[in-house]
Amino acid sequence: MPSLSNTLIQSVTDQVHACIDRANRQLDRQLVYPTIGFTLRGRAAGTAHPTEWRLRFNPVLLQQHADAFFHEVIPHEVCHLVTFALHGRVKPHGPEWRDLMTNLFHVPANTTHQLDITAVQGKTFSYQCRCGPVALTIRRHHKVLRGQATYRCKQCQQILTPVSEKH
Repeated sequence: MPSLSNTLIQSVTDQVHACIDRANRQLDRQLVYPTIGFTLRGRAAGTAHPTEWRLRFNPVLLQQHADAFFHEVIPHEVCHLVTFALHGRVKPHGPEWRDLMTNLFHVPANTTHQLDITAVQGKTFSYQCRCGPVALTIRRHHKVLRGQATYRCKQCQQILTPVSEKH
């Protein structure tokens, strides 16, 4: 886990607070600031945990794509909290969330980021089907090895089989 500078941590905190302040002003609410963590790993840029009023951000992607974080990722995750505060449990990227993204935060309501995730992609393992080779993540590979899961090709629906590595 890379260490983030205090300046970057404070900048993220300030942006989260600015988003909450905007929601409070525009919606006449008194939402408190959420807990913020920088422990998220993998390909996700951020996650919101509305029932815990907590946000988690991926420090690797934050360092590599700070501009996108401030303009897209932070408003996206704060919007999940605001949606929960206003509407309770609803679809994470449903109409309530999309409306707030567009009309409150003035950010496109994209459900996924388009950040380069090369630096956070884990090792993959080769599997095959009739269509050709397919890469599975290490997590899925281990589930196959333990007999906990099987995976199918999205095109031909054939069960994926591991490609034996030749030594």
